[in-house]
Amino acid sequence: MNKKRVSQIKEQFDLAIQSDETAKVEFWYARELMILLGYERWENFDKAISRAMDSCETSGIEVSDHFREVTKMIETGKGAHRSIKDYMLTRYACYLIAQNGDPKKEEIAFAQSYFAVQTRKQELIEERIALIERTEARGRLRESEKRLSQNIYERGVDDAGFGRIRSKGDQALFGGHTTMEMKARLGVKDNRPLADFLPTLTIAAKNLATEMTNYNVEEKDLQGEHAITGEHVQNNLSVREMLGQRGIKPEELPPSEDIKKLERRVKSQEKKLAAQAGKLPESTADGGVDNGE
Repeated sequence: MNKKRVSQIKEQFDLAIQSDETAKVEFWYARELMILLGYERWENFDKAISRAMDSCETSGIEVSDHFREVTKMIETGKGAHRSIKDYMLTRYACYLIAQNGDPKKEEIAFAQSYFAVQTRKQELIEERIALIERTEARGRLRESEKRLSQNIYERGVDDAGFGRIRSKGDQALFGGHTTMEMKARLGVKDNRPLADFLPTLTIAAKNLATEMTNYNVEEKDLQGEHAITGEHVQNNLSVREMLGQRGIKPEELPPSEDIKKLERRVKSQEKKLAAQAGKLPESTADGGVDNGE
């Protein structure tokens, strides 16, 4: 997600912020958040809120501190009014709702970072979005390599053979440099996966080549280490050629921070989020009715 798009979405989320001066807490109304997150039907969003409330309770956090059902009066035409259900939601509640959404949706991907970062500084939101994109890319590569391992095992190749196939693929992608040589270039310890230190672009490139191999191994029913190695090498060479057309050489890209450290940092931020978000004010005497717009 580029900076201009992040700025545009951020402005919309900022405009929806409500505040309670006595409780010194920021909150959002669910009906407004629903639109920001790209939901079209209240019934679907209400279910997402229920899942988020379950997550809150499972974490041992008081649900009423972060989710507050209220009633709003809306005008239906010709001066008539009717009541509708809504919720007041703290930053933590909004974060849980975003976590239960589809991260492929641009609004959800943004919201997961926007609500996780206590400060609303755009550069911190951008940094976290980039981190999430990298960890998701790493997860996809992990899954595609797991599938490849299963595919080749079913076709007569053992774990050692899988290691050789993957190594030959790396050598093709990195312009003749072996996995161990790339670890040395990037300062990666021998016992750590190279992919944990690669930038998002290179992780995505490895994943594309691996997915292509999986597809052709299954479609063509390739058998044995020799045939599958040839397929994997060719796919990595094809991906390298595509990158080269855009002036990119994977072996020359700088390393990224250890993804395990980043994951620990994210979890640490999330643990603090509930406390930092504050608590919603006590319900009003009339049952929390809100006569806003």
